[in-house]
Parts: sequence; structure tokens; C-alpha cells
Amino acid sequence: MTDTPEPDPATPPASEQATPGPSVEDPAVPQPVVPEPRAPEPVASGSPDGALFDAPETEPGAAEPPLRAGLEAILLVVDEPVPEVTLAQILERPRDEVAATLRELAAEYTAQGRGFDLREIAGGWRFYTRDVCAPLVERFVRDGQQARLTQAALETLAVIAYRQPVSRARVSAIRGVNSDGVIRTLTVRGLIEEAGHDPEHQAVLYRTTTYFLERLGLNSVDELPELAPYLPDDLEGIEELQQ
Repeated sequence: MTDTPEPDPATPPASEQATPGPSVEDPAVPQPVVPEPRAPEPVASGSPDGALFDAPETEPGAAEPPLRAGLEAILLVVDEPVPEVTLAQILERPRDEVAATLRELAAEYTAQGRGFDLREIAGGWRFYTRDVCAPLVERFVRDGQQARLTQAALETLAVIAYRQPVSRARVSAIRGVNSDGVIRTLTVRGLIEEAGHDPEHQAVLYRTTTYFLERLGLNSVDELPELAPYLPDDLEGIEELQQ
């Protein structure tokens, strides 16, 4: 008689043993879907209304205006002639190129018959109204009174222009009358200025200004007309009488 092994009491019956479930890695079993993290919404930095994008800014390498436009813009706001070297430094262009462009503009304005022209005066460039338009401009700015220089002021200015630098006493000696008041007037009007002191007598010396050259349309005092044609023939005799 064959002995039948007795069942192990620690082992449950086959009908009660749990059927092994499918592995979590089994592709037949649906896996839970985990949502991906969303990127944060773009927010404008420093934007008060919460706009998504900042306003466009000017790029550092933005194109500058052409040379002609830059020259015209600067010369429209100056109150005295500007030298070529100064314009070249401001516009960061070669001086020769700036000088050539200035002359091209001047020729263009003249050819077009504009009411203004570009002139080189007193070592610099500036816009001026054209000569033929002078009566219209004078009519516009005139208020019934014209501030003209007196005869004494014109005489004093002529002496300083041709004998500069010259002292106040020397001007009075040449004119034969005291010129202190007239010299003060010319100084206030910007036509003359102090130019140091006489090394011998320490007297204040005077000379004409760039404004004087500008008003006369000159580049330097060397362009002043010669005095010889306007002097009397017997100049030596007159000087002897004055002495």
C-alpha cells in the first residue's frame, strides 16, 4: 500500500492560492497618465498692464542719419559759425568728407535759389539768409527803430580793427577825443573784446571779435579793405598840424 503524503498545514490549498497578477510593466495593462509640467506664461518685466511682450527698443546698432542730414540739423541750431573740425568730431566723420559735403550743400542751395545759403565765415560754417531776401527779413524783424552805430562808434571800431591790439588811450589819441564811452558800447555789443595788457604800460588792449567778422562777412581781419585809397594825400602835413 502506497503511503500518501500528508499536506503541509502551512501551504494553502491550490484552489485558495492567489493567481499571480500581471506585472506593472505589462504593456497590455493601461498605465496611469501623468500630466507634464506647463511652462510659465511670459510676463513683461516692468510692464504695468501685464502685457505679454515689452515694447520694442532701439537697437544699439541702429543706422544714424546721413551726413548731409546731420550737418543740416546741427547748423540749424547754432548761433555762430562752427569750424569743420568741430563738425567732424561731432559726426565722427573725416574732416575732408565733412568739408566736401558742406561745399556740396552750399552749391546746391545756391543752384536751387533757396532763401538761405550756407557760408564759410570767420573760420566756420553757418546758415544765412540770402542777400536778395534782406529787405523782406528786415521788414519782418524791424520794429520802427534801428539800432545803428553812431559816427563815433564807427570811427572807434575802424581804429581798433586796423590797429589791433590797441589800448584805449591810443584810440583816443588817434581820434583826438575821449573814446571810453564808445569803447564800452562796442564791448557790450560784442564787436570788440579785451586782448591782454600792454607789456610796457599795463594798459588794457582791445581787438575785434569773431562776431565783428561775422557781421562783415569776413574770415579774418586780413580781408579788410586797404586804407591807402581813403587817406588824404598830405597825410604827413596833417600829422604835423596835430602835433
